[in-house]
Amino acid sequence: MQYAGFWRRFGAFWLDTLFMVPVMALTVWGNEQARLFQLYWLLPGLAFGLWFNLYLVKKYGGTPGKLLLDIKITKIDGSDLGYKEASLRYSVLFISSFFMSVLLIPPLFDMTDQQYFSMDFLTRSAYLVEHSSGLYNLTSIAMQIWIWGEFFVMLTNKKRRALHDFMAGTVVICKADIDADTSDKQETTVSV
Repeated sequence: MQYAGFWRRFGAFWLDTLFMVPVMALTVWGNEQARLFQLYWLLPGLAFGLWFNLYLVKKYGGTPGKLLLDIKITKIDGSDLGYKEASLRYSVLFISSFFMSVLLIPPLFDMTDQQYFSMDFLTRSAYLVEHSSGLYNLTSIAMQIWIWGEFFVMLTNKKRRALHDFMAGTVVICKADIDADTSDKQETTVSV
């Protein structure tokens, strides 16, 4: 098995971020249309995250960024992963995203529509963070430490496993190796 290198995985992360731009644009647009959009978007946003990070990973072995760069998430032994492994990989980001979203909702109820729409996007965002529970900032800091810690850990081991890989018992490998192994097995079967 050839493990996907740091730069390939880092590139996949940024490709996934590009795939998320339309969703991010939708949330910015929605927040400009309705004061309580954050509340309305909570469940659909979480469902989208689960689809993107659980379903696609289980079904195809990766998110779109990984698939475009020809890498695949597998169990350590190279076998396909299940929902358990996909869930463990996504658990920290899911929980922190959920808490950050929920913690921004209470300040929305303390505002009137007039106050809300009198602010531009950045001012409104700063206001919501400032008036949310102190847990929001702690969760945000913890999430940033987790994300950048993932990249740091990836640089410190030969298999280029991130923290979530260690949690879930997974590795990210080059798909070309899988395709070559499959065709070797088919050739062996045909010649026997």
